[in-house]
Amino acid sequence: MTIADEPVAREPAPPESSPRTRVRGGLRRALSPRNSSALYVFVVIFVIFSLWVPDTFLAETTWRTLLDSQSITALVAIGLVVPLAAGAFNLAVGAEVGFGAILVAWLLSSVGLPIAPAIALTLVAGALIGVVSGLLIVRANIDSFIATLGMSSILIAGIAWVSGGEQILGLSQAFQSIATTQVFGITLPVYIMLAVALVVWYGLERTPAGRRVYATGGNIEAARLAGVRTGAVIVVSLAVCGVIAAAAGTLVTSRIATGDPTVGPAFLLPAFSAAFLGSTQFRGGRFNIWGTVVAVYVLATGVKGLQLAGAPVWIPDLFNGAALLIAVGLAKYHRTARRAGAIGGLVRRRRYAGGQG
Repeated sequence: MTIADEPVAREPAPPESSPRTRVRGGLRRALSPRNSSALYVFVVIFVIFSLWVPDTFLAETTWRTLLDSQSITALVAIGLVVPLAAGAFNLAVGAEVGFGAILVAWLLSSVGLPIAPAIALTLVAGALIGVVSGLLIVRANIDSFIATLGMSSILIAGIAWVSGGEQILGLSQAFQSIATTQVFGITLPVYIMLAVALVVWYGLERTPAGRRVYATGGNIEAARLAGVRTGAVIVVSLAVCGVIAAAAGTLVTSRIATGDPTVGPAFLLPAFSAAFLGSTQFRGGRFNIWGTVVAVYVLATGVKGLQLAGAPVWIPDLFNGAALLIAVGLAKYHRTARRAGAIGGLVRRRRYAGGQG
């Protein structure tokens, strides 16, 4: 037998993990406190207030009200996730909600348009606002903080001009029913929020367009070199956010049966808090839809429990502000840890390859 005929010794291939092992590993990662901390926080909050104020906190009406009242906040936060995933901060999202709320009321009451055209024009206006903000960022090279902050001020002025600084009354019962109609005991805004969440989730997580959004937000220069039209991605993401914010404003006006020029700014801080806290859930430091929806209701549960326990009226602002600071810190920690893990894995592979050589 020649040397060429001798069998070559091969290293045993690593055993392939079974489907059951992979499923268990996936479940462990998904349910780990680091990846799903909001769920564990919710459990803690639920236990505390169930023992503290059980008569009111555990009442069915409390949870129905919570589910309905936070659906619009969740809708705004969902819209905000899209530009954040693309690396743009939309500080005008609260003003966009307020402008949508007052515009649809003005179109219905003062102009006399039917409900469907009034809502359609409001959504188009939201998209145009987002496009203008995006063009200021990508064409005028204005930082997204400054561009959207300036747009917010312009929208507030527009709200005051359209409304004359007063509430717009006289909305029809048919329009009011959009936000008050119940299906299986749950109001329509909850279903609308879930439908929008599903569509946006699919667009971000399951389509090439979504991958381009995340690539732009992850490293805009690398995405540009890879052929991604990053400017178009930012403009479209802000337009999508504008449409969703205008829809949220429409639902606010339908719910309160009044065009109120002051409703928008209250959505800004809760939406950002939920988006950043949501980025620490399920996707390891990446802005995502379902983490954001969970974060909205976890934060709202904490606020509701404190209110039922007799906390002062300034507690919601304190709670949301603290949550935003903690969420931003956690998001940065997750990104740093993920980057360090990737670098560590690369170093280990190189060392292994060097040892084999």
